Amino acid sequence: MKFIKPLLVFLFLNFGALGLGILLMGNGPTSAWYTSLNQAPWTPPNWVFGAAWTGVMLCFSFYMTLLYRKQPTNKVITLFIIQLALNIAWNFIFFNQHLIAIGLITLIALTFIITVFLVTYFRLLKAYSLLIFPYFIWIWIATSLNLYILIFN
Repeated sequence: MKFIKPLLVFLFLNFGALGLGILLMGNGPTSAWYTSLNQAPWTPPNWVFGAAWTGVMLCFSFYMTLLYRKQPTNKVITLFIIQLALNIAWNFIFFNQHLIAIGLITLIALTFIITVFLVTYFRLLKAYSLLIFPYFIWIWIATSLNLYILIFN
């Protein structure tokens, strides 16, 4: 029970953030605006984004549960909340408002936060740090896609 309760909280918050982000993006990846952009050759099909984010958030929820149980500090919660806000905000900034450069800045900030988690808590979580790697890798891919759109549009 000591593990299940915080896991359920992190699952709820992470998937709630994904749901809110989807609501804020409007038509997002299927919009005329997005489909008309020059996109990176490595842009995956739309269905990959949903599958990837589901996997990322499952792993990140387990990561956060383990981290929070070992170190329930204000710093951990603050980093998590900043990550949550940036993750939600990017959808609105990029897809809804079409602010590509600000979207890129948002992703860079999110990448920084995920890197802080990885580096700061690696010694504490050891092998469990692998649970944040899907997020780390996916956010780098997302950043590269956003950068490509900024450069070539």
